[in-house]
Amino acid sequence: MSGPRRDPDLVRPYVRTDGRVRADPAVRLETVLLAASGSSEGLSADARRVMGLFTHAGGGGLAVADIAAALEFPPSTVRILVSSLIDEGLLTRPVAADDDQPQTDLLQEVLRGLRALV
Repeated sequence: MSGPRRDPDLVRPYVRTDGRVRADPAVRLETVLLAASGSSEGLSADARRVMGLFTHAGGGGLAVADIAAALEFPPSTVRILVSSLIDEGLLTRPVAADDDQPQTDLLQEVLRGLRALV
């Protein structure tokens, strides 16, 4: 009788994340990330694969969900990997300038208009 069949591509998520079990709560599936400058020396193979996706993105941003789909990793694992890369300064989240934020008065006016339609 043979033992259980093992899939060589099956790797436990905690192995992929070097034992880290929690992602930064601000890193969500829709979070768009940009590659920052820095060395990828010393990174795990999976972290290098994440960083490699940005090389092909031509300087553009990638959402966490896009990274998970491209690597065929569970989204929760990618959130943890990405959180580690942010902590190491290799990835960054674009920050909207305060000038880009709509004024509170405008938002309240839109809300009143929407309520009037219902």
